[in-house]
Amino acid sequence: MTPFDDPKVAAAFDALPKPARPGAMLLRELIFDTAGSLPRAQPLSEELRWGQPAYLAPKGSTIRLGGHKSATFALFVHCQSRLMGDFTSAFPGEDRIDGTRAILFDDPAQIDATRHGWLIARALTYHL
Repeated sequence: MTPFDDPKVAAAFDALPKPARPGAMLLRELIFDTAGSLPRAQPLSEELRWGQPAYLAPKGSTIRLGGHKSATFALFVHCQSRLMGDFTSAFPGEDRIDGTRAILFDDPAQIDATRHGWLIARALTYHL
């Protein structure tokens, strides 16, 4: 597990409902693993945005993790980007989607490193 540099981010994960924590932590690791394989996504920063853990790369678009009213946890991207449209075109019908802003999860087993890593990589390098 990647250690937390910011105690406020660690506290945000601790504040998630218990069923959401394992999945959100798994997505967090996937973000760090994906960023680690992308030199152009460095340095990756982890901070709070809108009270949620957020991940930013110098030429990327923000990724956030958190709860969702229609799911246990979610991976959020900027709703005015083309990220979710590109993702649903590349992987039609594979995930539950909230419009142009989020992939919805009810169980950590729904996380697919290849498919969701693809979206994460696109977000971390969005402005390149």
